[in-house]
Amino acid sequence: MSSLAQVSVVIPAAGKGVRMSAEISKQYLPLAGKPLLARTLSRVLALSPRQVVLVVAPGDEHWRAVEGVEHCLVVRGGACRAASVLNGLAALQAATNDWVLVHDGARPCVRGADIRRLFQLVATTEVGGLLGVPVTDTVKEVAAGLITASLDRTRLWLAQTPQIFRFGLLQAALQDALRQQMLITDEASAIEMMGFQPLMVEGHRDNIKVTHAEDLALAEYYLAQQAMTERGAV
Repeated sequence: MSSLAQVSVVIPAAGKGVRMSAEISKQYLPLAGKPLLARTLSRVLALSPRQVVLVVAPGDEHWRAVEGVEHCLVVRGGACRAASVLNGLAALQAATNDWVLVHDGARPCVRGADIRRLFQLVATTEVGGLLGVPVTDTVKEVAAGLITASLDRTRLWLAQTPQIFRFGLLQAALQDALRQQMLITDEASAIEMMGFQPLMVEGHRDNIKVTHAEDLALAEYYLAQQAMTERGAV
């Protein structure tokens, strides 16, 4: 499948990016000559999804100058990620069993091939799934600066986005998380809280979330490497 014609997309980009120590939100910082968010949108829009909803922070007007937003419906975010994604879902024209893909606005290096493969693998499931990569470093559990346990890394994965779920299930899961005042950091967590097991699909380590200042240089490097690989494949 070369496109996501059956899939609606929600892109949460309402975070303030306080860890970047920048004057503007991280999604608008320049990345290889364009705003970071423009890079992310170009990756998603290239797959021709059914519809795209961009979720921005209340009071944010920087999005108006971002290339690609003319192909998106823009809505305002909420007080937390779950509320923001719910606002995005509410703007979709989707039925209960329709697929919805949620992708972080701050992940500009996601590969189109990985998104297509993820959808192909989850399309036959009732729940959905997400991209991720296995943990390779040794992971320690720490309290008050002291190690309390070493975790079995053979069973641990780093969750990424996109994450794809059925519209009705995802909406119900996020609403339930808000009612219970559970702080969730990704959509899969809300699905898991309802007793479901999302499919984990291995992606690539270059699908980083730009969080810290040094991540911008790394993302630019990854984009350049991907472009070189694509040129070599032609």
